Amino acid sequence: MKLILLSIFVLSFSVVAEPKFSKVGDFELEYEIAGSGEYTVLLEGGAGAGLSDWDPVFYKIAERATVIRYSRVGNGNSTKIKRHFTSDEYAHYASNLLLNLGITQPVILIAHSYGGNVARDFAVAYPAQIQALLMLDPSSEHDVDIMRAINLEQANKEIAAVKLADMENGMSNNYLDFWSKRPLPNYPQIKDMPVTVIASIKKNPNPPHLLASDQGVVKWGETWKQWAEAFPQGRAVLTEMSGHFVQFDEPELVVSELTLIIERLIKH
Repeated sequence: MKLILLSIFVLSFSVVAEPKFSKVGDFELEYEIAGSGEYTVLLEGGAGAGLSDWDPVFYKIAERATVIRYSRVGNGNSTKIKRHFTSDEYAHYASNLLLNLGITQPVILIAHSYGGNVARDFAVAYPAQIQALLMLDPSSEHDVDIMRAINLEQANKEIAAVKLADMENGMSNNYLDFWSKRPLPNYPQIKDMPVTVIASIKKNPNPPHLLASDQGVVKWGETWKQWAEAFPQGRAVLTEMSGHFVQFDEPELVVSELTLIIERLIKH
């Protein structure tokens, strides 16, 4: 009997969280919703990320809030394209996805890697749709600056090699946007709200490039700490336990920081 009941529960929960599609502009965006509650969390993945990038935390977050994960245009099972998208364009589609889904209250936006670029543009363009921001080792327009500050000659060689490798592997939709290194919004362009950054400062025994060197990870952590703490409600968490994919290495840290944000929102 217990086995039957468990099977029914698993089946019913999987149906609730079954991926669906929403038409935004000319494209079909894959998305999945789970959980319930007063707060809604939108998950913004990294470059090329699909729904599975959030597997370690999706259902844990669903225990605390309504949570939405989706695949940006060109990613996952969303519409395939062969054109360049910028982070502000992606932010526009994220905004419209929320409207399509009838999400009227501002969301807590959790973003990983390149999703951090999208999140910052979203926060500036759609301030009424966001009430807090949690970024997981977000990409930074300052990464090449960090490398060049350590060793200019070596950095330029490494940057050129990485660009070439990226081109050989096939340019993703955000390729040009990522390498343009255009300035992204900071406080006070982004409104005063709870903002937390979890940045990896984990040391690499065999760093593949200067950014992953001991000096590089220290400067990376310092850069994000300074950025987060410029916000009146900013918080920086530097972790030596996670690599770039914080949600896989320390899912409990992601959930605990989200819980802290929700507690701060309640007190407000």
